[in-house]
Amino acid sequence: MGPCTAVNGSKDKKARESCSGPARPRLRSSSDGSIWTRRIVGAHSCSSSLVLSNPKSVLKRPVSTEELQTPGGPYMKKTFTIMGDAVGWGFVVRGARPCHIQAVEPCGPAAAAGMKVRQFVVSVNGLNVLDMDYRTVSHLILTGPRTVVMEVMEETDN
Repeated sequence: MGPCTAVNGSKDKKARESCSGPARPRLRSSSDGSIWTRRIVGAHSCSSSLVLSNPKSVLKRPVSTEELQTPGGPYMKKTFTIMGDAVGWGFVVRGARPCHIQAVEPCGPAAAAGMKVRQFVVSVNGLNVLDMDYRTVSHLILTGPRTVVMEVMEETDN
């Protein structure tokens, strides 16, 4: 069979893709994270439904930067070093003051590093980004080095 392809469609349209044949690397998402495609890694493939729109926030409730920084609060800090590949880092940042991880591609570099949705971005390459919007944070990542070091805050399971 032929190569993996994403199905293009109108906004809010869900699509599925299928693929068989030799393993081939594929694009994961557009620069704004709104279109996902399947990525083949070695002999293993990752598949999922595609959503061709900007989804609603994954956050359960609004969180302030003050809440994230409260000592003894319900959040713990994690640090990830993510080496981007030819098509990116495999995650989508959204929100503002603070930004959060909206999506993580299951077979991408960010997932391999341990990044998850609903984590709040604290710093990118040592620069505090708690008071920035997602466009500014995305720009820092896209124009920085291929390897990005990110500190995030994740809610603890209490």
